[in-house]
Amino acid sequence: MKKTTPYLSLPYTIELKHDAEDGWFVRVEELPGCMSQGDSAAEALAMIREAMQGWLTVALEQRMTIPEPHKRLHHG
Repeated sequence: MKKTTPYLSLPYTIELKHDAEDGWFVRVEELPGCMSQGDSAAEALAMIREAMQGWLTVALEQRMTIPEPHKRLHHG
């Protein structure tokens, strides 16, 4: 986990959507295929952290390039 820790703290774009039949779907926009779901928003968000850990572990083991978070413009 130590190798993935710096990546887990980066501000990746997490997309959370509710579906009346299937509960909550969550994905990380910048990490292709990194997705999960849960019965509640909180559960889905907890599950995506686990999915990110797994995605990053595999990517690092396979020496893949880790995408950086999208830069967002903040208005205010």
